[in-house]
Amino acid sequence: MTEDLNKGRDIFKEEAYELLAKLENCLLELEMVPDDKEMIERAFRAMHTIKGSSSMFGFDAIANLTHEAETVYEMVRKDKVKVTKELIDLTFRVIDQIMAVIGKHEYDESADESKINDIIFSFKQLLSKEGLEVSHPSSLRSRSPQERELSRSSHFAEQDLAEETKSTKRTYMIYFRPHHDIFLKGLNPLLLLSELCQLGRCTIITHTDLIPDLEDIDPEACYTYWDVFLTTAEDINAIRDIFIFVEDNCEIKINVIDTGNSLDNEEAHKHLSNIIFEKAELTEKDVEGLITGWRNTGKHNEVKNNSTGDSLQDKLQQGGGMVRGHQMEVSSIRVAANKLDKLVNLVGELVTVQARLSQAVITRNDPEMLLIAEEIERLTDDLRDSTMNVRLVPIGTIFNRFKRLVRDLSNELGKEVEFTTRGGETELDKNVIEKLNDPLVHIIRNSIDHGIEPPANREASGKSRRGMVHLSSEYSGANVLIKIRDDGAGIDLKEIRKDAIEKGLIREDTSLTERDILSIIFSPGFSTSEKVTKVSGRGVGLDVVKRCIDTLRGTVDIDSKKGRGMIITLKIPLTLAIIEGLLLKVGDNQYILPLSAVEECIELTRQDVAGAHGRHIVNVRGRIIPYIRLRDFLNIDGTMPDIEQIVITEVNGKKVGLAVDHVIGEHQTVIKSLGRIYRDVDVLSGATILGNGKVAIILNIPKIVEYTESKEMTMVSGSA
Repeated sequence: MTEDLNKGRDIFKEEAYELLAKLENCLLELEMVPDDKEMIERAFRAMHTIKGSSSMFGFDAIANLTHEAETVYEMVRKDKVKVTKELIDLTFRVIDQIMAVIGKHEYDESADESKINDIIFSFKQLLSKEGLEVSHPSSLRSRSPQERELSRSSHFAEQDLAEETKSTKRTYMIYFRPHHDIFLKGLNPLLLLSELCQLGRCTIITHTDLIPDLEDIDPEACYTYWDVFLTTAEDINAIRDIFIFVEDNCEIKINVIDTGNSLDNEEAHKHLSNIIFEKAELTEKDVEGLITGWRNTGKHNEVKNNSTGDSLQDKLQQGGGMVRGHQMEVSSIRVAANKLDKLVNLVGELVTVQARLSQAVITRNDPEMLLIAEEIERLTDDLRDSTMNVRLVPIGTIFNRFKRLVRDLSNELGKEVEFTTRGGETELDKNVIEKLNDPLVHIIRNSIDHGIEPPANREASGKSRRGMVHLSSEYSGANVLIKIRDDGAGIDLKEIRKDAIEKGLIREDTSLTERDILSIIFSPGFSTSEKVTKVSGRGVGLDVVKRCIDTLRGTVDIDSKKGRGMIITLKIPLTLAIIEGLLLKVGDNQYILPLSAVEECIELTRQDVAGAHGRHIVNVRGRIIPYIRLRDFLNIDGTMPDIEQIVITEVNGKKVGLAVDHVIGEHQTVIKSLGRIYRDVDVLSGATILGNGKVAIILNIPKIVEYTESKEMTMVSGSA
C-alpha cells in the first residue's frame, strides 16, 4: 500500500509541475490583461485541481494554501476582487512555495509551514482590504489570532452567502464511472462523491452490476459506478471543478434536468432514483411530465413505461457522444521517462545488431539472406525514426518558463523588458531540452542585466523605455538554431579586450579578430560587472553556457553591435542518442564525424601537398581552405596513403577541412558514452560499435579546430 501511495505521489508531483506551469502562464497573461475572464477561469481551475490532488495524497499544507488562493480567485470570478499586481505577486509566491514543498526529499514539508502561514495571512489581509472575509471549515486548518482579528472586522461574506442560498436552484443528473485502474493512480472516487454532497441536496445511486464473480475479482480494480441527482444553487462549473483532476480517468456526464426548485425535496429525489435503479423506459415527453408534476403539485405523476422510447438514463446521457458502457477514446497516454529511455537504448542495440547482420550477409554472398537483411534494415530504420519522434518535445515547453524569469528579474533591476518568443513548436529530444534550461537561463539573465539599459538611459539614447528580449528557434538540417536577441547596449569590444588583459586572459600584444574578442566573454571567471550583485559580477555564467553546449555537441556563436544589442546563436543537434555519421579511417583506426556537419569530401594528392609549400591549405574551386591532418592531431604513426581525402566542414562561420586516410561512407551511429577516464578529453564526443564488432570514436569537430587554433596562436606568440 505504501508503494502504491508513493507512486500516486510521484504522479501528483508530475501533474502538479504541469499545472503550476499553466498557472504561471495564466498569471503572466492576467498581469497584461487583468479582466481576461478566460485566464481567470483557467487559473482558478488549476488551483482547484492542485488542491484536490494534494489533499488526496496527504499534502495538507499545499491543500490549505491553494484553498486560500482559490477562495480569493472565486471572489475574482464574481467581480468582487480585482486582479492587481499585489494579487499576482502573492500567487507567484504560492507557486514558488508549492514547488519547494513537492521538491523536498521524501515529501517533507514541515520546514515550509511558517512561509505558508505567512502567505495565507497575506491573502486574508487582501480580502480584508476589500471588506470581504470567507470562513473555512475547521477541518482544513485552524486560524491564527491575527486572522481571527481580521474576521471580526468583516461581515459582507455572510450576506453574499445568504443571497446565494435564496437564488434559483438547478437539478443535475451526473453519471460517474471511474476506469478500472483508478485506485492504482491513488484516486478515491468516494471523496469526490462526498464533495458533491456538500453542494446541495444529493442522492447517489450505486450500480454494482459490473462486479464479477468472486474468483474473477481484481482487488485493486474499481467495478462500481454511480448516478447522482444533485439540486444546488451552484452552476455546472462548480460540479466540473470537483471532477477536473480525474476527468482523464473516468467517464463523466453532467446534464441539467430541472432549472427550478421543484425537485429540491427528498421525495422527488427518491422517486427519480427509483426510476433509474429500476431502469424504467421513459420518453422525453414523460420526463417533462414528471418534472411538471413535481413543479405544480410537489407530487409525482404516474408515468407508464414506453417501450418504444429511449430509457431516461440514455436520454440524459445523450448530447456529448458518450454512451454508458463505452470506454472514452484515449488520444494520448503518459509514459515514464525511464521507460522511454530504455526503449531508445534497446532500439540502439537493435541498430547495432542489424549492422552486424548486414555485414555478415554481404560476406557470405547469400542472395536470399541479403533480401531478408535489407527488409530488417528497412524496418529497423522505421523503428528508429518512430522511436526518436516519440522522444521529441516542443521547445516551447521551456520557452514559457522564462516569462516568469524575465518578469522577476526586470522588477528586481528596475528595468522594463518585453519578452517575446517564436518557433516554440520546434521539436528537440527531451534529454536535449532538459539540458538547455540552464544555458538559456544564464543567457537571458545576462541580456537583462548587462544588455538592457535602465529606462532613463534608453530614453536618453533615443530608444523606447521598454527593452526587448526575443527568443526564437528553427530547424537547420539535423540541428536546431536557438537565437537570443536583445536591443540593449551591445558589447564594447575595446572594453572586453581591456578587461581580458587586466584579468590575464590574453596578452596585450595578442592580435585578435572581432569574433575572437567576442568569444572571450565565455571564458571562466570573466565578468564586466563592477560590483557583485544577486544577478552577476562573480564571473560565473556564460562559461557555464559554453560547457553545457559543448556537452550537447553544439556550438555557440555571438554577434553584437555597440548600442544596438546582441544576438547569441546556439546550434544544437536534434538528438543525443542516434545520429547519421560519416565513417573515416586513419591508420588502423576508424572514426565517426556527424554527417550533419559535413559539407563535402575532396581528394588531397601529393602534388596538392607539395604546391602548398608546407602549409596545410587546399584550393577548393578557387577558395583557399585550411585543413587539419587527423593523423598528426591524434599522433597516429604509419605511412600516409598517396591520395588522402579531406572532409570539408564549417566551424564558427569558417570553412575548415579534416584530412583522413579514407572516407568509408555513411554510418548509422548509436552514440555510447566513454568511460570516466575520458571525461576531460573533449575532442571525443563518444563512441559507437560497428557492424564487425569494433569500436569507432566519434570526434568533436569544433573542439579539434579550437585546440588547433589555440596551439598555432601560442606558437606565434612564442616566436614573437
